[in-house]
Amino acid sequence: MAPIDFNLLDLLDNPLYDLLIAPFQEFAFMRRALVSSWALALGAAPLGVLLTLRRMSLFGEALSHAVLPGVAIGFMFFGLSLTAMTVGGVLAGLAVAAVAGLISRATVLKEDASLAALYLVALALGVLLVSQRASQLDLLHILFGSALGVDANGLLLVAAVATLSLAGVALAYRALLLESFDPSFMAASGRHGGLVQQGFLVLVVLNLVAGFQTMGTLMSVGLMTLPAVASRLWSDTLPGQITAAVVQAALAGYAGLLLSYHLGTASGPTIIVCAGVLYAAALLVAPRGWWPRWRAARQHDHEHARGHSQA
Repeated sequence: MAPIDFNLLDLLDNPLYDLLIAPFQEFAFMRRALVSSWALALGAAPLGVLLTLRRMSLFGEALSHAVLPGVAIGFMFFGLSLTAMTVGGVLAGLAVAAVAGLISRATVLKEDASLAALYLVALALGVLLVSQRASQLDLLHILFGSALGVDANGLLLVAAVATLSLAGVALAYRALLLESFDPSFMAASGRHGGLVQQGFLVLVVLNLVAGFQTMGTLMSVGLMTLPAVASRLWSDTLPGQITAAVVQAALAGYAGLLLSYHLGTASGPTIIVCAGVLYAAALLVAPRGWWPRWRAARQHDHEHARGHSQA
């Protein structure tokens, strides 16, 4: 067998290398952005699967907007301080969730209805506060993020939240599963269902706030929700759905950053568009999507017609 002639320089001159790898190899900000998006994929995507399992996908959307007033207040007093905006966002998100729960217990309104009203007010208030003190560029950064502008502190924040989320889901996996499928049984058995629910919501808020620097407050829920919804088309088991969601979120982050770099588009929305493309692909070709179901139905009709003709 002839020896394989491998030349590293030939690889570096390859157009595919220039297209797919060179941006991350050459620029530190691209590497930070990629690691940040992958950390978000690891931390947020499993929570998104649990949200969809609880039929609370829109709850995450509402909370992602509810953090904006806290982020805005942190910005007003401390400028683009990551610590101040993070603390403000976490407190605002938890406050809105708590007030929505109080309203649902004190009135006839359901929690989702009160949350819908509160998040709209919070979103409008946040935009109003930011626009009073911020330039248009700062407003766009807060609303839509900038993955290419993630610094070392932002990367540490996202990594810490992802680590905490993975540890929390792993430790409370059985309780989360039971509380998701049968909360009444969990309450009747004397287990701390309310504590599990509150801890889960805290992790959701932390991931939404951690993602705002990369994705913006309007886009941070995207990597949590879109891959999670699509994952239900790829697998009917919870571990399979979590794996599919993480993989799709990571692919969306990688592809979105590449497209943003080469096309000059905003990084956060581009990543979410890529997640949307993966969702559309799952609708068509995933095992539980349209094409396999259509083929199975057509094959069933064909076999039924053949059996009827033979009879």
